[in-house]
Amino acid sequence: MSNPDEFLSVLRSEFPDDRVTFQKTVVTFHPESAAETALFFKLLNKHGQKAFISGFGNNVSPPSEVLTAMFVISTDRLNELHEVTARNLFVKAGAGFPLKEINSRVRSEGLFFPHAALPYVGSVGGAVSINLSAVLNGHDLPIKKYFIQAEIVTPEGEIINPGSVCFKSVSGYDVVKIFAPSWGLLGLIISATFRVLPLTAIDEYEGMKMQAVDRDRFLNGLDESNQETDAVYSRKIKSKFDPNGVLPVI
Repeated sequence: MSNPDEFLSVLRSEFPDDRVTFQKTVVTFHPESAAETALFFKLLNKHGQKAFISGFGNNVSPPSEVLTAMFVISTDRLNELHEVTARNLFVKAGAGFPLKEINSRVRSEGLFFPHAALPYVGSVGGAVSINLSAVLNGHDLPIKKYFIQAEIVTPEGEIINPGSVCFKSVSGYDVVKIFAPSWGLLGLIISATFRVLPLTAIDEYEGMKMQAVDRDRFLNGLDESNQETDAVYSRKIKSKFDPNGVLPVI
């Protein structure tokens, strides 16, 4: 295991100067592709280092003692709207793209994304990671309902593309759904694809209200003392994706 200063030197030798910065005294890596992210995670594993995933940096201030001993990976440069397809009703956006901006960009195509209308000020990746949820007519409406495909880099540095843009995919569990919520503990979402609706449906969502985020409930599932079935499976999934613990719970 190398010390943080040695690992910083490794990063600077592997990536262009502008990829590694100091944000609020914390060493921050700014990937611009899945390949760069994969290499970063492979280096973390090789050198025994830990990282924390950040969208707009909301959770980096003020930096705690734990955080300053880690490396932050930011999605701020994964900020493009990659594809809007009116015919097949989906939109693909980079993890660092502001969620609220989706509707302003798809409106000209006659489309509408319900969760982009909520008063959420974070990124697309952040919204998926917390499984941003709302209430409509007394029913829960989580973002995972519309989350259909993603490009993700796992903590071991593998690039995966779970999900499908097809209306009818293969039977069985939809793997992409386990990333909503994942709280940045199962890997870095590079891009997310959502099912969108015709603009004519916008009035049906007028009464939609954003729900408070319940982070404690998710973290409770990772507590070794919790032997509930869902908690046990949550820990198994975490250990499967991140066997070396490069994305620890903090």
